[in-house]
Amino acid sequence: DEQHRFGVAQREQLVRKGRYPHLLVMTATPIPRTLGLTLYGDLDISVIDQLPAGRGRLKTFLRTADKLPKVFDFIRGKLKEGRQAYLVYPRVEESDGGDLKAVTREWEKLQKEFAPSQIGLLHGRLIPEEKERVMADFRANRVQALVTTSLIEVGVDVPNATVMLIENAERFGLAQLHQLRGRIGRGAHESYCVLVADIKTEEAQRRLKVLEETTDGFRIAEEDLKLRGPGELLGQQQSGVPSFRFGELASDRALVERARALAKAWLEKT
Repeated sequence: DEQHRFGVAQREQLVRKGRYPHLLVMTATPIPRTLGLTLYGDLDISVIDQLPAGRGRLKTFLRTADKLPKVFDFIRGKLKEGRQAYLVYPRVEESDGGDLKAVTREWEKLQKEFAPSQIGLLHGRLIPEEKERVMADFRANRVQALVTTSLIEVGVDVPNATVMLIENAERFGLAQLHQLRGRIGRGAHESYCVLVADIKTEEAQRRLKVLEETTDGFRIAEEDLKLRGPGELLGQQQSGVPSFRFGELASDRALVERARALAKAWLEKT
């Protein structure tokens, strides 16, 4: 499960624990190499494209930092309605000369910004007991907003949390952003994800725009494949342009599938 969180060598070690074991791979957003393997025909694919019953809609918005005051007003309004929010940052602490925001510094600011709502702090450097206490308070709505790192990416289910703000969104991968966004939209209420990014290139704009346009993990994965390349079929690189240049997997899918069918037919004859 959560296949995108494992490296090629790690997955190979797991497979080698058995003699030709059956392999079931599960992920919300396939990484480029995995999607490339499906196009080559090395993985059969099944798609669950329906949400569980009773889930509200999830909307995503891409904004620049100058819009943060309006974003905070929106979050404040949702907290007053009784909903909860995640506020996600890429670093635990600020580094010298760095331009990335850190949870420890932002938590201090946001306690004042969203007072009298209770604001919790969660990151990987806390001791396990403290992490459990913070999450228990958030689940029980004793904490209304959680300032956190990508630690919440997997295994967090709080249906009343309907808002997520991700700052420095350009520093996260597409699959990671999609996984983070999946922490909201788990209840009946409509949910909102706001990506705040410093977009300096056309590729960064295109990459984040796809998250605004769709919640389909496979469409996001296809865009990731186009932008980053499929990596190495026989190596350990999970993204990047392969050494051969005979075709573009993402755009030449029909040709790849035809070639695979012809190769299979030839092998069956010989």
